[in-house]
This record gives sequence, C-alpha cells and structure tokens, in this order.
Amino acid sequence: MTHALLVATTHRFPVLDDEIAAAGAIAGWLELRADLTGDVEAASLRAHFNGPLLYTIGTTTYSRRERRRRLREAASSWDLVTLESDDLVDSVLRAIPPEKRVVAWRGSVSTLDELRDHLHRLSATSARLYVLEVNARTMSEHLLPIELLHVEKRNDVVAFASGTSGVWTRPLAARLGAPVVFGCVGDAYSADGTPPLSRLVDDFCLPELWPVRELFAMAGNPVTHSFSPRIHNAAYRALGRDALYVAFQASDFATFWYSIVSSEVLDRLGIPLRGISVVSPFKAAAVGAAKQRSRMVERAQSTNVLRREGDTWIAETTDSEGVMLTLRDHPVVCRDRRAAVIGCGGSGRAMAAALSDAGAHVTVVNRGLERGSKAGKLLDLPFVPLSEFDPAPYSIFVNATPVGRDADEIPFALENLRRDAVVVDLVYRDGATPLIARTRGPGRVTVDGTEMLLAQAALQFQLMTGEEMPEGLARQAIGLSSERVAAGQG
Repeated sequence: MTHALLVATTHRFPVLDDEIAAAGAIAGWLELRADLTGDVEAASLRAHFNGPLLYTIGTTTYSRRERRRRLREAASSWDLVTLESDDLVDSVLRAIPPEKRVVAWRGSVSTLDELRDHLHRLSATSARLYVLEVNARTMSEHLLPIELLHVEKRNDVVAFASGTSGVWTRPLAARLGAPVVFGCVGDAYSADGTPPLSRLVDDFCLPELWPVRELFAMAGNPVTHSFSPRIHNAAYRALGRDALYVAFQASDFATFWYSIVSSEVLDRLGIPLRGISVVSPFKAAAVGAAKQRSRMVERAQSTNVLRREGDTWIAETTDSEGVMLTLRDHPVVCRDRRAAVIGCGGSGRAMAAALSDAGAHVTVVNRGLERGSKAGKLLDLPFVPLSEFDPAPYSIFVNATPVGRDADEIPFALENLRRDAVVVDLVYRDGATPLIARTRGPGRVTVDGTEMLLAQAALQFQLMTGEEMPEGLARQAIGLSSERVAAGQG
C-alpha cells in the first residue's frame, strides 16, 4: 500500500505545543503561512517538529521588493520555500535552489486547458513540487484539478480546489498521484476553508492510499460536520473494497446533479459515482433525479439514498427504517401512541410516514404554515403550527429540524412534556444536543442524532454497495462507546 505525504499548515502563531506534537505524529512537513502568522523563526518550530519546514508568504500586502527580500532570507533557515508566479525571477531563484522550491499558482480557471497552461508555465522553473489551488466558482470547476491530475499523471504535481466546498478534491487528488495533501494544524477548519489535518486522517484514512475504482458520496449543504465519510471509508478499508466516500457541498441539487453526475466526468476518469447519500436541504429535490423510486419515497416525496444500477439511478430512503430500528433498539412500541414530528422537510415527512405505518397517531408540526400544511395533505396526517403546539398530549417526539446543531436552542417548548416521553433528535454534535440534555430524566427515553446516524449509515452502506457494514465498525469509527445507547434510558 502506498502513502501520501501530509503537510500540516499553521495559519496562526504561537501554536500550542500539543498541536504541533499531534501534527508531527502524522505530517511529514510543517508549513508556516507567514502572511498570517507574522515573522516566525524557523528554529522556534524545529524545537517541536522534526520534519522539513516550508515557508509560505501567500497573498500579502508586501511590496514586490519586500516580498522577494523575505523569500531570499527564508532560504537560509527554512528547508522549503513557496514561490508564486511573480516570484520566479533571477534574484530569487539564485538564492533558492530547485530542491527547496515549491512553485505554486492560486486562482480561477474555467477550462482544463487553462489549468494545464498554468502548470506548463510553472514547470518551466525547476522545482521539487508544483501546487495548483483552484478557486472554483462553479461545481464543474471543482472537477478541473482532478481532471488535470488524471491527464498529466505526474508525481510532482498537487492540484485541488480551495475552500470547504473543495475538501473532497484533496483525498481524491492523492489517489490520482498528487504526492502531498495539505491540512491545517488544530481541530477546526481555517478561515480559508482548509480542513484540519486530523479530519483528513480520520475521514479519509490518510496517509494510507488504496486503489479507488468507484466513488460514493454525500450531497448537501453544509456537509463539513458529517461523520459519514469517516464511517463509510473505514468500512471500505475493513472490507478491502477499492472505493472512496467523499462529501459534495453544493448550492443547489440541480447544479450538483448536472455538473457531477449527468456530466459523467467521473466515469471518464475511471472512478464512477455509484451511490449518493442525500442530506438537507436536497432530499425533496433529489427525488426527480431518479428513474425509479421506492414506495416510501413516493409517499414522502423525499429520498436520502440514490443508488446506481447500470445507468439507472434508484431513489430510496432510510429515514423511515432508521427511526423505526432505533426505536425498537430501546425498545419503544409505537402502536396507538400519539407522536409529533417537528419539521416537515424530507426527513420529517419520511419519519412521520413510518410512524404512521407502525400504528402511531402522528401529527406533523412546522414553523412555516404553508410548508407544514402541504406536508400534512401529502401524508394525510394532521398538521399543527409550531406556535400552537402543546406537547402534553403526545408521548413520542421526533425533532427533524436542524435546531440545536449550531446553537443552544430547542425546537419546541418543553414545559408540558410528559415524564414518560420518548424524544428522538436527528441533530448530532459533540456532546448532547440542547434538546436531549434538557429532556433526559427518569422514565424517559432519549435518542440522539448519533444513534440515528449509526443506524442509517449501516442501511445506506448496504443499499449502495450490496455488502453489510462490519458490526460495530461505525460506532468504533466515530469513537463511540458501546455504553452510549444505554445512556438514552432515563
């Protein structure tokens, strides 16, 4: 098995010693973005990092003269120096030998030929590595660096799309020959959208590289918080499957479908897309993309799985089965109980339909009156506006809204919540969501979004691949102990 070289980029200084130590355990190089950190001596980093140090100025307000002076001086104490197109002049090149040069281009292009022209101009200057970072303005432009690597087949070229929407191009680029992958130091995305090095390792199993002959993906907005890539890629590795799961963040589903799927660019590159996990806000829009649809998809007008058989895309949903499996695990009997589903998006509609099929008396609840009323009519279920909702008559609650994901908010008032209530929250984040934290108690059952994620990941994996996910793998992949389910019992 081959490996990629990981580069840990620090966008701030000072950096905590434990962060540098963590980066040093997995990264081969450490890059300093001097335009963001200010002046930093290489020696201060060498005390905590044993590998080569890369000095990068990036885009700065320095004058051309000052910039070139700084680059020449960096050559004496740094192992590697990044040179942009305007830096490739005799005075700089004489001071920085080829083996120390990382020649970079950053910008926007609309065609593969344009990007190839930039690479060929850079290649006129001898260097250790060439880096092309595409500021993609459209979904189609995200594919250009991947196409470049496929066409050029060079082991000294790195190409990827910038920002959070381009994260998926980094691990895929490594499988197409890019020798290094850049990620930032720390646990959070940088201001320019560079993913944490730890996420690249945990989600995509880097620096290990196995062959990729097919792609699976999720499509939604946002997607950077999702654990799905981590779970699915761990399963591929465990089963020895030559596949990679990535996350596409798109502005709308139609653009994603036209640019990534219908264009068949990935097919031509030899890495066809075989299955897609569809997440908010695209679950309704994705229904129309499939030629075949399951009964539940037709009823709820929502899909969260698109799987490919030959040239045909089939729409399924695991939202309905996922919620029922999770409730049975606790166990919760739904028949003849009153249930409220808060949120009338794709997940909410599918779960309301599943609870109704299981014999529960379901009411759909939504903040927006028009959308909630339409959902009620579609499912032939009663609708109550959130402003008029009283939880007292209900014993099962499902939060199918994003409320609580990014802020300490709850989706509905809890004053009249029954002591024996069952509360299901589709939201997951580090620690308990506000809804789960405030409803846990003796006699109650609480099911958090992580449990739902685990159930649905296994279902989607089997639908898309035809194989069963190894038992316990998903829980292990996200660092969840086996006692987590028991914690939901009050």
